[in-house]
Amino acid sequence: MKKLFYIGCLGLLLFEAANVYFIMPMPGSQQMNSIDLAYFLFNWRWIFRTLFVLVLLTGLLNTQWKRKWTVAIPLLVVAAGIYILNFVMAADGMFKQPASIVLANQKENKVDTARLIVGVVDGTTAKAYPIRFLAYHHFVYDSINGKPLLITYCTVCRTGRVFDPSVNGKPEQFRLVGMDHFNAMIEDQTTHSWWRQATGKAIVGPLKGSQLEEVHSTQTSLAQWLELYPESLIMQEDPNSVSKYDTSLKYESGASKSKLTGTDSLSWKNKSWVVGISKAGEDTAIDWNELKKKRIMLTKVGQLPAFVVLGKDNKSFFAFEYNSSSVPQFSNDTIYVNNKKYKLNGVGIDTVGSLSALNAYQEFWHSWREFH
Repeated sequence: MKKLFYIGCLGLLLFEAANVYFIMPMPGSQQMNSIDLAYFLFNWRWIFRTLFVLVLLTGLLNTQWKRKWTVAIPLLVVAAGIYILNFVMAADGMFKQPASIVLANQKENKVDTARLIVGVVDGTTAKAYPIRFLAYHHFVYDSINGKPLLITYCTVCRTGRVFDPSVNGKPEQFRLVGMDHFNAMIEDQTTHSWWRQATGKAIVGPLKGSQLEEVHSTQTSLAQWLELYPESLIMQEDPNSVSKYDTSLKYESGASKSKLTGTDSLSWKNKSWVVGISKAGEDTAIDWNELKKKRIMLTKVGQLPAFVVLGKDNKSFFAFEYNSSSVPQFSNDTIYVNNKKYKLNGVGIDTVGSLSALNAYQEFWHSWREFH
């Protein structure tokens, strides 16, 4: 009977560890194709917990213990392990959501304009969400002209994505679960399916295969964004999360050497930067270092001619379609196509038209390669 007590203690502790191991950046965990196992363990967690507790209690209550410490120490170890694994190491325990977000205009803004932002535009309305804040929260809710937004960011993949948080036509709430293949996962409140941040696709659960609708977004410096959209609103820091926000520019500038979020300055390494472009299920990627040298790069997304431009700030980039018979030119943050001039964001300077924008993302090469 005494063995049952120790088996129950060990089994409970190992189960809680496994429940966290497969969905957090542990040694080896993110290289495995273990999402189905992780989801199974999570969804059946109370069955496993009840089973191991029953085994533990059977051994505890049917054994005469001469020394109380032989009982107390294992129980304290198990209790401490359960607390650490479920509250300290849980993704939604480490990264909190703001109760609400505060937006300010350019005059009232307190965010350093050297910071990177994920920007969204709808008609004449523009909003900017600093990556410094998104990096901690992982996602925030907002709306633009009445349209709901789920603004997301994963520092380990360097992926910023914006989605409509509606599932089956209804607004949905999400929580941060952990990660799979180094990309953040969120869980919807209704079906408890798990969704991949980099793609907006449900990868396991009742809604597996479902897709969140992506909203076009752009990554730029806040300074460049306000030059293009001076009336933009800017997300401000959450008062309850100030101590959690990165105070340096190391991550955003690529100076960080962190194993998970640091940048490799060489090209086409796991932690090298690329600009990934997607259109109608077709994908391509270009090297960030080469883009910095050339400022404009022509490419194709499938059979679609496309080009990417990088602003003078070495931070702000945009991608567009173009007609293969008219090769675009780029100089001094101005795009030239068919003798017409356009701003960095593709808005016409001497024409009423605008260039056709493409979704483009600055991303670690390992992430783009994995998911595209």
